[in-house]
Amino acid sequence: MKNVKFAIVVSDFNCEITERLLQGAQSHLLMAGVAMEDIYVAHVPGAIELPLAAQWLAQTKKYHAIIMLGAVVRGETSHYDYVCQQVSAGCMRVMLTFNLPVTFGVLTTENEDQAYDRLGGAHGHKGEEAAATALAMVKARAMIF
Repeated sequence: MKNVKFAIVVSDFNCEITERLLQGAQSHLLMAGVAMEDIYVAHVPGAIELPLAAQWLAQTKKYHAIIMLGAVVRGETSHYDYVCQQVSAGCMRVMLTFNLPVTFGVLTTENEDQAYDRLGGAHGHKGEEAAATALAMVKARAMIF
């Protein structure tokens, strides 16, 4: 896929998990023919910052799609619920405001074992899936317009 640019915004919190999400997303894009120089990666401190960074990236009008990657693992407080709700709502808001595919590759799991199961384990690789969705949306847009 030539001359198609993707931005990936990845949370540094739970970095053992999010770095593997990033590796999967990048690998999938490269296997689909996207050039490495057409993949921009931005890091943010945590999941809650993902939508703002996605908005900044969307405002540049440089990218055909944005991939958000993060990992929110439930703890002992209700903080998990607030973060998950805001990150997913922020993703949708950026997507609809900028008419741009923004894929939600944010793991929301009860524990770290469930997260690792989604990094190539029993439940696939969610980084790869987020990249595949971004590619599919770019192709769908090209078919419509």
